[in-house]
Amino acid sequence: TAMSSELLVDVGEDPATDQLGQLKLAPMEDQQWPPDELPLSKSGDSPHLPWDHPFYDIARHHIIEVAGDDNFGRKVIVFSACRMPPQHELDHHKLLMYLKATLDQYVESDYTLIYFHHGLTSLNKPSLGWLRDAYKEFDRKYKKNIKALYIVHPTLFIKTLLVLFKPIISLKFGRKINYVSYLSELEDVVKCEQLLIPQRVQEYDDKLRASAKPSSPPPMSPPRSPPLPNQVFGLLCVPGVEIEGIFRRSANVTLVKEVQAKYNSGEPVNFRDMEDVHLAAVILKTFLRELPEPLLTFQLYNDIVNFGSVSSDCRVEVMKTMLESLPEENYASLRYLITFLAQVSNNSEVNKMTTSNLAVVFGPNLLWGRDNAMTLSAIGPINNFTMTLLDQQHLVFQ
Repeated sequence: TAMSSELLVDVGEDPATDQLGQLKLAPMEDQQWPPDELPLSKSGDSPHLPWDHPFYDIARHHIIEVAGDDNFGRKVIVFSACRMPPQHELDHHKLLMYLKATLDQYVESDYTLIYFHHGLTSLNKPSLGWLRDAYKEFDRKYKKNIKALYIVHPTLFIKTLLVLFKPIISLKFGRKINYVSYLSELEDVVKCEQLLIPQRVQEYDDKLRASAKPSSPPPMSPPRSPPLPNQVFGLLCVPGVEIEGIFRRSANVTLVKEVQAKYNSGEPVNFRDMEDVHLAAVILKTFLRELPEPLLTFQLYNDIVNFGSVSSDCRVEVMKTMLESLPEENYASLRYLITFLAQVSNNSEVNKMTTSNLAVVFGPNLLWGRDNAMTLSAIGPINNFTMTLLDQQHLVFQ
């Protein structure tokens, strides 16, 4: 698949090959290939090939489909693993050529790839040699404009694959990979009704939802991105998100200096013992403000100040592109922070900290110019950018 082509460089003699070969991909009851209903593409993008077409024997399985455009106007390519017949019944080299031929029609523009993983078994999975060949076939032309790869219903196999090859996955491409547990999660990106979702995948999704505990709320914790070395962000797991004016109140200056000194000397800090939520909030703002370069970096200063001129229809995509250029540590820290602040704003009826109020507080601490005059003239645009980031963080960091 296009995904695998980006991940692998050479797995011919890699020790990971043996490990992957031992993974169980699906229970025995899933290792069947019942006839699937194959409706015509609702978008009209997947033509029926005549029987004498070179790729007819591949296309007839409907493994690869074009499913119209996503919510951002990007072409959507769908790869359904469950539609792959057993290995001896499919010419995998021709499958690769058909995938390339399909992508060739769209790679000059932005596109989205959705991979339905359910149904990949030990009997129909491509060999690792095929993945190696796929990597060699897919050059930068195919990789540069893929804006997101959504892996639907990921299993231990696919997650292990990504972990084993993490050292050779580019940071930029790694940020494009998204795990999707349920089909409904795709709605933020594309209307599911337009996707050619295999019946087996839909039934499996229904089964997953039915087996989920009704009392289990959706996870609300920030993603486990690594915080900065001194663990400042780890200290935010304290009571206080319902306190009115959180992040707007001041704290005892002497205590702030004492806490800073402890961090600088490597001493542990426990804000629970200090019983002052505002102290933790001030320490976070102070840490951000005293960085030698802002978390959003000087390099993005002009783009952020001029962000207001970007059309509202494409602001999320422009923002994602901008933030993907950040250093890895900056991106991980920003994602953790913004996700946390979004949770704070969810309690705004009590704490009065709306995304607008949080932007006023954190905007100047996330970005400033190289001189004060430049910053003063841009404070409004910086705050507006921060508010948009808070409002759209579920899409920007998906």
